[in-house]
Amino acid sequence: MKKLTLLFSALMLSSGLLAQVKKEDQIKSALWAAPESARAGAHVYGFDKDGNFVTLREGTNNFVVRSDDPNKEGFEIVCYPKDVEPFMARGRALRAEGKSRGEIFAIREKEMMNGTLQKPGYGSTLQIYRGPDARYNPETEKVEGGEYRYVIYTPLATGETTGLPEKPNGAGHPWVMFPGLYRAHIMITPPMKGN
Repeated sequence: MKKLTLLFSALMLSSGLLAQVKKEDQIKSALWAAPESARAGAHVYGFDKDGNFVTLREGTNNFVVRSDDPNKEGFEIVCYPKDVEPFMARGRALRAEGKSRGEIFAIREKEMMNGTLQKPGYGSTLQIYRGPDARYNPETEKVEGGEYRYVIYTPLATGETTGLPEKPNGAGHPWVMFPGLYRAHIMITPPMKGN
């Protein structure tokens, strides 16, 4: 019986250590989305062993990062300033209620218009590191194989107010998405390598 108890204890300890390593890997990988100067103090969101969205590390500066969601295809880590968090949190809450992407857009737009949802600050930037083959390498502690995409929040902006087109001129060119709406933003999607 003692041997069985010792074996069970050893298994529990090793599974706890594996979970801890996974948490640390999530933190290290998520931080790659942030500017290097902001990484040490960024607030880190990620996912627990059951796939629930959780805080992995409290932040001390104005940056928030999120690790890759293991329940989704591909790889995507993100970084944004704290003023974007209410907008993001509302999207997560609506997704949890089973709302579609279109419904989430419409609900958040209405709530920003009536003042019940804080809109992202003008110029706040969402940095996304993504790619179907991107991965975090725990041996090198680097994220490899992806590309950045940038979303610069510009509530109510249009092509006329920004001087940018409202449709992309070509790969990597900035343009205004959702012009004239509270969720308007400048989209910059550099072409993926090999395209």
